[in-house]
Amino acid sequence: MALSKEKNLLQRLQNSIPRESPFDTRTLKGLGISPALANYYVRSGWIVRLGRGMFSFPNVTLDKYFSIKILSKDLSKIHVGGKTALAWHGFRHNIPARERIVLWGSERGRLPDWFTKQFLSRYVSKKIFDSSLPADFGLHPIPERPDGPLVSTPERALLELLGEIGQAEEIEESRNIFEMLFSLRAVELSTLLQHCTSVKVNSLCVKWAADLGLPWADAAREAAHGRLGQGRWSGKLQDGSTLNLPA
Repeated sequence: MALSKEKNLLQRLQNSIPRESPFDTRTLKGLGISPALANYYVRSGWIVRLGRGMFSFPNVTLDKYFSIKILSKDLSKIHVGGKTALAWHGFRHNIPARERIVLWGSERGRLPDWFTKQFLSRYVSKKIFDSSLPADFGLHPIPERPDGPLVSTPERALLELLGEIGQAEEIEESRNIFEMLFSLRAVELSTLLQHCTSVKVNSLCVKWAADLGLPWADAAREAAHGRLGQGRWSGKLQDGSTLNLPA
């Protein structure tokens, strides 16, 4: 290949991809860059290989929004959920020295090494909603990043957070965050609760909302009524104690 064409393709790549965004072999192929030419760019130091089939420009700090969005090519319906989504909407109790990104998806899998090396993160494939709920219900980019990844609305994120209590999330911090959610939209939360298959999530949501006197507590109880009759929930927490929720 002529040197001028190699440089033209490199310039096309540099003009097509945001500097802080990773890119994959499919992106390179779409720009006319073959695997052999990509290897040449790596050897020449013009791009960096992050992992199998994934690259970035050298000497950059990857943007978390771009990085999460590109994961959706391999992990179907991946989105920012749970405590991370609530934090991105402004509901956080503690400000950690380093943010842990919680990503939810519809398929079993794991986050690639290139991503976990760049970002403190974990992936959740837990299913807490039935199949009749549209997969994208309550998922939207945040207003600050309309071109960014899908993020759970506060209503969906709350239920995802409750689903992880006793496993990855602590009960005290979760309840402190819960208490902040004074202005949740009752209609959207009710729809989610009607499709939520987790007795634990339904019970916690109804109990805490009532205990804290939140204005949407009655709507939550009415929406979750059919699920609450399925029995009580009991489970071990991270500190070794047991959480018992009434039916």
